[in-house]
Amino acid sequence: MNPQHEAPKVPTDVGAAIRAMKAEIRSTTDVKDAFDRLSDRIEARVEEIEQLRDSGRPVWPEVDHDTLAAGTASDETVAAVRDRGCLVVRGHFPRSQALEWDSQLVDYVEANDFDAVYRGPGDDFFGTLGAAASRPEIFPLYWSRPQMLARQDERTATVQSFLNHRWDVESEGTRWFNPDQDCMYPDRVRRRRPGTDSGGLGAHTDSGSLERWLLPAYRKVFRHVFNGDIENYNPWDAAYRTDVHEYEGGTTMCSMFRTFQGWTALSDQQNDQGVLHVIPIPEAMAYILLRALQDDVPEDELCGVTPRHVLPVSQEWHPLLMRALTPIPDLQAGDSVWWHCDVVHSVAPVEDQQGWGNVMYIPAAPQCAKNEAYAASVAEALRTGMSPTDFPDENYEVDWVDRFHPEDLNAVGRRALGLA
Repeated sequence: MNPQHEAPKVPTDVGAAIRAMKAEIRSTTDVKDAFDRLSDRIEARVEEIEQLRDSGRPVWPEVDHDTLAAGTASDETVAAVRDRGCLVVRGHFPRSQALEWDSQLVDYVEANDFDAVYRGPGDDFFGTLGAAASRPEIFPLYWSRPQMLARQDERTATVQSFLNHRWDVESEGTRWFNPDQDCMYPDRVRRRRPGTDSGGLGAHTDSGSLERWLLPAYRKVFRHVFNGDIENYNPWDAAYRTDVHEYEGGTTMCSMFRTFQGWTALSDQQNDQGVLHVIPIPEAMAYILLRALQDDVPEDELCGVTPRHVLPVSQEWHPLLMRALTPIPDLQAGDSVWWHCDVVHSVAPVEDQQGWGNVMYIPAAPQCAKNEAYAASVAEALRTGMSPTDFPDENYEVDWVDRFHPEDLNAVGRRALGLA
């Protein structure tokens, strides 16, 4: 939990809170009319995605890292990122560098005899989706040299700045964050072996589930959705995003505002081998929010949402959206993928995986008061080797050899942790 903020508490009677919320919104908004109007727009977007896939044309925008570094990304690329809410960055790192980091991670794990001390998954964040997830392939490691070197690399800072600038940073008379400076958000790594059978992970979004309907800050973020003014809803408006906090008590949460979630490939990956999928429609969150307010949903439920877990998206409640679920293209080690913080994503199941499926999770989390507060706790966790406070209190790395230390930070890393 963010040490600078007391997280809100889950209502004692969740069902009653949901019923009250629905009554309040329906008293001022015709939620069926709003949902019907939005559904027409979303269906057109879904059909566009289907046509692109059927014709073999790319759905994910792609750009070379060198293009971003030179500041020469085309208007078409910029528009496509806003349209789809996702991006592949080719050559984020040289392939040889990514493969070397992958090898160093293996050395780090083996030198510290991780297999002998691993206690199994320490979180239940994915809730009902977890039964289908192969979470033991997620390694609860945060302070390896490869992870930290990637986080504090100028090449990563370049990508993060490009992505942050896709947002409308100034609105409602406020500049919500600094797009040119990120705060460091340490996350885990995934290593999936060849031959693995993996159940994947169902479609969902992170960074708040029940909160999106019940908390005042989120109600401000989605003010145009809940008042039926859907034509003016803009998923790229940063207004009030930096004021949002998740309910306390979750084993895994996010105390930073991430403009984009992302990961960097540490192995070559074919897109039919249990990879990331997204619904590349940023405004789909508005559809999810209004869908839960329709009459066919039980009055004390929100299409399967439960506190302290991810927000599930399903064939049962969201069949229109599920039609647009689209895999990443084939990747090489060193490529990175990114998706808007509201974009629905999943990991496909796979049997007898061909090749490795290894990634480092590194998001974009721009400088703002909320992110700076959590970065201060990150700096302390780095010093001690403890797990970051957003994650289970596992603390494997405290006494590990070859762990990254504060004195190894470069200028980028120090700025990202508020230590400059």
